[in-house]
Amino acid sequence: MRIRLGAVSDVPEGEGRVIEAGEGSVALFNVEGRFYAIDNTCPHRGGPLGDGDLEGRVVICPWHAWRWDVTTGANVNNPAVKLACWPVIVEGEDLYLER
Repeated sequence: MRIRLGAVSDVPEGEGRVIEAGEGSVALFNVEGRFYAIDNTCPHRGGPLGDGDLEGRVVICPWHAWRWDVTTGANVNNPAVKLACWPVIVEGEDLYLER
């Protein structure tokens, strides 16, 4: 299933956004001009990852500071714990999620 997430200009480099995508929300990030989408809900206590600070390719949950690699969905401290992670396709100025 392909879902339009928005425009490239909606997510400046080094930032993230919470995007409603189908039946839930995803956290969409721009890391050095490449786009990544992960589950927006931190499994620790449900914090919105798309609202967290992005440091390089690591987002920090705004509620309890759990850290996630947005390129893989892996927890930085325990890589065996992973979030759902989806490819983002750029077509012209549009961003799409492949689910």
